[in-house]
Amino acid sequence: MKATSTTSAPAAIGPYSQAIVTGNLVFVSGQLPIDPATGSFAQGGIKELTRQSLTNMAHILKEAGTDMAHVVKTTVFLADMDDFAGMNEVYSTFFSQPFPARSAIAIKTLPKNARVEIECIAEIAPTRD
Repeated sequence: MKATSTTSAPAAIGPYSQAIVTGNLVFVSGQLPIDPATGSFAQGGIKELTRQSLTNMAHILKEAGTDMAHVVKTTVFLADMDDFAGMNEVYSTFFSQPFPARSAIAIKTLPKNARVEIECIAEIAPTRD
């Protein structure tokens, strides 16, 4: 088991890793919609916030040696389920069939009062010789 991190995504804000690689799996911690260049939430509504969370996730996966095409499971945490449609619209642009398994959960409060947080589990594809 080893930790993976990148400066292309926001640093962990607590005692956790951006991602852990074990075997051929990558477990990416929940990604808030923080722009790593500014340290602030992305500007805009739920679509822009979702895009930033997923972009952060993509950068972490790249650092771990995989990509969004190898994501097998996501969990989306929303502060307001009324944001589901907007989140889903952007989410669908980051994945193609077969889509990863997904749970979407409304939660009372997210860290830093974020509106969305997304975590995933991805497979590291075997390298070809």
